[in-house]
Amino acid sequence: MLQERLELALLRIREIPGEDFQGAELLPWKEYFTTVAKFLLLIEDTRQFLEQGKQATATLEELQQRNRALYEDILPENYENSFANPAYAVKMLGEEFGALASFLYTEMRSLIGFTYEGRLDELVIRMELFSEVYVAFVYEQQENHKLPTYAAIREILYWFVSDYADVAAEERVREMVCPENNFAAAILRTADFTDLRYLYAYGEYVGDNELKMAEFMNSLPEETIHTMADTYTEGYRIGFEVTGKDLSRKSTVDVRYQLGFERMMRRALENFEKMGLQPVIYRAASSILYNPSIYKNGFYSVSPNRQYEFDHKDDKALFLDKMYCSRKLEVMHTAFEKYKKEARGYAGPAVVETFGEKEFEPVNKPESLKMTDEQSALLVENRTQMGQLQRQYIIEEERSFTIIAFPIPEVGDCFEELFRETIQINTLDYKKYQRIQQTIIDALDQADHCEIKGCNGNHTDLKVNLWKLKNPAKETIFENCVADVNIPVGEVFTSPVLEGTNGVLHVTRVFLNGLEYKDLEITFENGKIQNYNCANFAAEEENKAFIKENILFRHKTLPLGEFAIGTNTTAYVAAKKLGVESKMPILIAEKMGPHFAVGDTCYSHAEEVKVYNPDGKEIVARDNEVAALRSVNPSKAYFNCHTDITIPYDELAELTAVKKDGDRITIIQNGRFVLPGTEELNEPLQELS
Repeated sequence: MLQERLELALLRIREIPGEDFQGAELLPWKEYFTTVAKFLLLIEDTRQFLEQGKQATATLEELQQRNRALYEDILPENYENSFANPAYAVKMLGEEFGALASFLYTEMRSLIGFTYEGRLDELVIRMELFSEVYVAFVYEQQENHKLPTYAAIREILYWFVSDYADVAAEERVREMVCPENNFAAAILRTADFTDLRYLYAYGEYVGDNELKMAEFMNSLPEETIHTMADTYTEGYRIGFEVTGKDLSRKSTVDVRYQLGFERMMRRALENFEKMGLQPVIYRAASSILYNPSIYKNGFYSVSPNRQYEFDHKDDKALFLDKMYCSRKLEVMHTAFEKYKKEARGYAGPAVVETFGEKEFEPVNKPESLKMTDEQSALLVENRTQMGQLQRQYIIEEERSFTIIAFPIPEVGDCFEELFRETIQINTLDYKKYQRIQQTIIDALDQADHCEIKGCNGNHTDLKVNLWKLKNPAKETIFENCVADVNIPVGEVFTSPVLEGTNGVLHVTRVFLNGLEYKDLEITFENGKIQNYNCANFAAEEENKAFIKENILFRHKTLPLGEFAIGTNTTAYVAAKKLGVESKMPILIAEKMGPHFAVGDTCYSHAEEVKVYNPDGKEIVARDNEVAALRSVNPSKAYFNCHTDITIPYDELAELTAVKKDGDRITIIQNGRFVLPGTEELNEPLQELS
């Protein structure tokens, strides 16, 4: 049946290049439909190439040519004249239809991954969608010699996303909690990694980063590969152990990585299997049905064009309304009900992050689809409801996670040295840090609040109010964080008291979730964001919109969910020496100075679970005034986001714990640890003197 439907759709698509569109108004559409049709015919050619087993016998050069052909249209050198670019589509097809047509082409481009996974149903429904839109244009041309209405085409797209929402929801939940028939796991287990042709089996874009990363991994001794993988998987195991969660009750681990790391990931799968865990590994979403994002989860490659992804981040504005949100919630509930047993076995994500991509300064194009304020509010509400739904089936108190990060070749000539430094950073002696950090915590536990002030162009001036201990002999405010869920070692953190937390947080330059912010400034009043700005764009309105979307995640405000002091001066020095401070991921950067997270606390949805430091004291600052609303109004208690912002040591004039009586205990002064018992942390910093 699917094959018959595919052939019918292809029969129509093959005719498109020869069709005749009459009239100046319709002529640009001939070019558009022909371009997309040729792409879909390339998809069909690729499907047959794979089905006939030619992938196994093709040369590396042949595989590279096919991969480039599939992604060529969105590469930066071609993107300006691509219908995938909303600006070009609007220029050629007009303001009314341009962004809509660009979205449709982008949705067709999601077929690349589905084709390599052999998901014929996904090919059929999208080729039928394209054919339906094309026929609507042909009909209007033949009957009325004009374009169809915008409303008519939008309605076709709307019912596509609505009608197939249930299919997509079931598939997304299935691939998240069921390890059977796993496409990527099969590659990890069986591929010959010395033959770089294996990279082209995914269907992801394969560029210099992926090829060089795989080559570099092949050059590493087995011992190094084991160290990398074992650090990653052991961190995952320890995360369950230190929080008293029973890993033996779990059956699946959500493995996420970037192409090129397969040799490490094979060893990781072996380690997880010894823990009784099977991997679930899914492709980072590119189809609108699976909620694509510029923040990728799953397996993926370095983006062939980050501006392309940025241009389409709000494509859901075409159809996002209350009815659609209700539909999505309903079908996700049905999907989780179907797989509720498997969901209880889900242990949580194990993430290999990468860093070092070339700097990206996004361009806000007026031609791109934009959400209205009403749609943004709907999206925030829907995310909250989706989060609450998922937590009914994947119990937060029973799962854990781990994250580790490595550089990629795009970071520059320092790549190999930085990679070696990163391995060292990821395997530092946690006992040493545990001891020093306990000294810091002992000082902080005496404090009423902390004062943080910047220098060297940083004008941070912030007071952070702290939890008040009732039983200092058995309780503590800060968690002593070593290398388990967040690798590497090096921080103490707390959930600050919001009332009385006031002032300005400023960083001259920071990368958050892959996006650069220049002169990021956030003002807090009683622990909540009151104002914000940056210097990325000429217009203040654009700067505020950029922050609201990517740091506030469209919320009107966020609380200060975490205050922490990073102690990993080794990582800081390595980054400074190699000139890559701005490229370090937040996972490492948060350990390179004090940091402040806006959004939920680190104990989000698990505030009732008691947590203890190695000294036996209970960490009581797991809550704040917003999270406390969970018992009366859960929708107001959580924001489903958490973004860390770090002040580097060289921009820090002072971090001082202030007692109730006004006595001051300075912990960091002029970028150096001055609290007695922390002097060892300054030893790496001497290299910068």
